[in-house]
Amino acid sequence: MLFEPTMQKMQAMKLHGMVEALEEQRRSATTGEMPFEDRLAMLIERQWLWKENRALSTRLKSAKLRQPACLEDVDYRQKRGLQRSVMDHLAGGDWIQHAQNCLITGKTGTGKSYLACALAQKACRDGYRTLYFYAPKLFRELSACQADGSLPSLLKKLAKTQLLVIDDWGLEKATPHQYRDFLEILDDRRGRASTLMTSQLPVDRWHELIGDATVADAILDRLIHGAHRIDLSGEESMRKLRAGKAASRN
Repeated sequence: MLFEPTMQKMQAMKLHGMVEALEEQRRSATTGEMPFEDRLAMLIERQWLWKENRALSTRLKSAKLRQPACLEDVDYRQKRGLQRSVMDHLAGGDWIQHAQNCLITGKTGTGKSYLACALAQKACRDGYRTLYFYAPKLFRELSACQADGSLPSLLKKLAKTQLLVIDDWGLEKATPHQYRDFLEILDDRRGRASTLMTSQLPVDRWHELIGDATVADAILDRLIHGAHRIDLSGEESMRKLRAGKAASRN
């Protein structure tokens, strides 16, 4: 007799996982034979899973990753200098917990963006707030926020992000003012949060890219010191390989 009012109260408290599990228990012919403690444990477990899945969905949506990717699907068969042991270590997430950086470099098509998104997706699964930016778009947003006065708000948002992914760094040269804004982002994150960057340019050319020696020294000091490095090689594009496999399946 109290079932419907109970369900309504659970819905009002947003215990949606427990509601689903209770409905299943009600329809099951065998659940009634279980001890009360076991049934209660099943309800609580379902609510916990529902809450975790919803939180993960929110983190993935907020991260705005460029492409769906996961570490379980990373291809180690192609010769591109990618070591499974390195990826397994990064998958553990200690580098994010200790606010370390990760730099992935290599020619276009070697899978830099996929690896970055896969690591970011794993970070979301591990409960870290993550945000992805295509580097040219980040610099454009910095300029726009500078113009409309919302830069402090953007900097605050980036500072709170536990893993910031910047993809295709160096694809377009930024202005001196944009590089100084980027330095401020890194300064806010230093020792507090992790930054993952991909680039077609080898790291030893980043100083030349930035131009201003003082700003370049400061940026590289905050990025490179203690960073995990993945330098991809290989002549065959991972994009072409995946496209070829998709075509063969069709």
